Amino acid sequence: MEHRYTNALIHEKSPYLLQHAHNPVNWRAWNDETFRIAQEENKPVFLSIGYSTCHWCHVMEHESFEDEDVAAVLNEHFIPVKVDREERPDVDAVYMAVCQAMTGHGGWPLSAFLTPDKRPFYVGTYFPKENRHGRPGFLYVLGQIRGVWSNDRAKIEEAGNSIQQSMANRAAEEFSADIGSDIFDAAFSRYTQAYDETHGGFGSRPKFPSPHNLLFLLRYYKRTHNSNALAMVEHTLQSMRRGGMFDHVGFGFHRYSTDSRWLLPHFEKMLYDQAMLCMAHTEAYQATGKAVYRQTAEEIITYVLRDMTAPEGGFYSAEDADSEGVEGKFYVWTSDELRRVLGPEDAQLFADVFGCEEEGNFAEEATGHKTGDNIPHVVSTVREYAEQHNVEPEELEARIERIRRMLFDVRERRVHPSKDDKILADWNGLMIAALAKAGRATGQSAYVEAARRAFRFITTTLVAPSGRLLHRYRDGDAAIPAFLDDYAFLAWGALELYEATFDVEFLREARRLCSEAMQLFSTDEFGGFSFSSSDNEQLMAPVREAYDGAVPSGNSVLAFLLARLGRLCNDNDYMARAHATVRSFGQQIKSYPIGFAQMLTALDFLVHSTQEIVVAQGEGASDLIETLNDTYLPFAVLACNNGDESLYDLVEFARYQTPVDGRAAAYVCVQYACKAPATTQDELRRILP
Repeated sequence: MEHRYTNALIHEKSPYLLQHAHNPVNWRAWNDETFRIAQEENKPVFLSIGYSTCHWCHVMEHESFEDEDVAAVLNEHFIPVKVDREERPDVDAVYMAVCQAMTGHGGWPLSAFLTPDKRPFYVGTYFPKENRHGRPGFLYVLGQIRGVWSNDRAKIEEAGNSIQQSMANRAAEEFSADIGSDIFDAAFSRYTQAYDETHGGFGSRPKFPSPHNLLFLLRYYKRTHNSNALAMVEHTLQSMRRGGMFDHVGFGFHRYSTDSRWLLPHFEKMLYDQAMLCMAHTEAYQATGKAVYRQTAEEIITYVLRDMTAPEGGFYSAEDADSEGVEGKFYVWTSDELRRVLGPEDAQLFADVFGCEEEGNFAEEATGHKTGDNIPHVVSTVREYAEQHNVEPEELEARIERIRRMLFDVRERRVHPSKDDKILADWNGLMIAALAKAGRATGQSAYVEAARRAFRFITTTLVAPSGRLLHRYRDGDAAIPAFLDDYAFLAWGALELYEATFDVEFLREARRLCSEAMQLFSTDEFGGFSFSSSDNEQLMAPVREAYDGAVPSGNSVLAFLLARLGRLCNDNDYMARAHATVRSFGQQIKSYPIGFAQMLTALDFLVHSTQEIVVAQGEGASDLIETLNDTYLPFAVLACNNGDESLYDLVEFARYQTPVDGRAAAYVCVQYACKAPATTQDELRRILP
């Protein structure tokens, strides 16, 4: 296919950057050469940050970056730079922090104007091409900035210096404070206040899944036996699963719900959401024994292994919301389509169960008119429908599954949303952890094998000649020195793989990754860890973040892992670093505890009673391990003395926990006091917390 325009992004690996390689805008990538040219030509830099599955990034591209009039202004008077936020999360973090500080909000696309030495002086998010609804148009903004750059450069220099100083002050701000155990009750109270009792979840709209909130609440329930905490988790998980947030035809979760009742999603699918939601459903299954949570975890995994797994074993990043230029087109159905594919009787059954209406089941926000399209969402469960219509639930379930497969086969022939097929170390680490955890809980060895394969791919391919972990792989190219999140999340995957396999290699890898992370990202003056290391590009200001957003922060996950590994390996240095990390963000945590759910999970492990459990290999070991895997044990660390001498270098006390008369034995120790060994499943269940 011939293109009228081609710019420098054609040489990049990022799918997002390649999407813009044929814009009339003369985009450049973020690199030293680009900023040297800006200096030589004495032009301001227009920085546009987004990602390949971002709907409003596509909108701004279509309105402005594909427009020749806009391109002419950008090309003549600016140096236009495109950045994939997933490929360069460090660049995104710095300029997003500026945007949030200056405007009070953030989001993508992120639009920033910089001096040639990378100092921002004006920032925003999406701009329409022309002024609209009180929002300044992009052409207007370009004209204003061009005028100030030409006629009042001192004003720009002043703004750039002020912002740079503000960011430096922010980076140097001290947030250390001791945190007492009352923080957990304070956080629960905040969750209770924010909880939507009607639809589940927290807040009104839009609603994000934020699974780390649910993981914290499950632990709060386990420790306090507060049934309201469990009820919030279950209601939220079931509401999301029944709503349009879940893809009932092909499985997997969409990114978030634009409404309060989980019906109308933002349709892109992100790997990190699949991973974290898989973990939340797996732990809910362990905590309650309810099959619906296991089923949902398995359906998430079905989607990931089918659609998001590279031949090499790693996991792709995301699938777009749009296809054929329309958001959600791939996922919705008209009533006519349902009848044509299924026939009238099955179409009616599907409509009754999944809330499909003749005129469509959602309206356009701008007009309030029904679209004619339907987003499948459960309005009547199999059991409810079977009782109402006096049919056998098993027969009905089989019929609905047959219908789902028919719709899936038809949908597969549609134009698919684009796939961001880059492989990121951090998001892969989360998916590895989720697969290993789910494999343990369900007994599905294929999940563990998929996790093992992905881990091997990341640790052999995303590695520099020096041995340094790298962040991104695509099309045969591994690049970009890894960030804190890469190390922390991959270490999480390694630790979950150890507890799923008891292969000492994974425990050793978890420790190696954590130790390297401490060496690379430590901030001696504050405690905690910086997002970037000294061998990453040095940007305007360092980023040291603990807030748990769409994914938990690297600081939170690393503190959580150091606590677990410190307890398992009896490593007081690890425990001390975990405590110091939590304390270094103490003021922020106390002011808004529900913004730090994963960090509170780490603190919970540090300050409350935990269990060290070792299974000594022998006859009946698989039965004891099955019991441990079936049980919700969020405050336990597990090991297996299988005779591998190398284990004792890491878990020294396991050497002394041996079989009893040839039979496998489980040793459960609580706060440095060990119970009598259990050799049967019943004995083990009686002594587990």
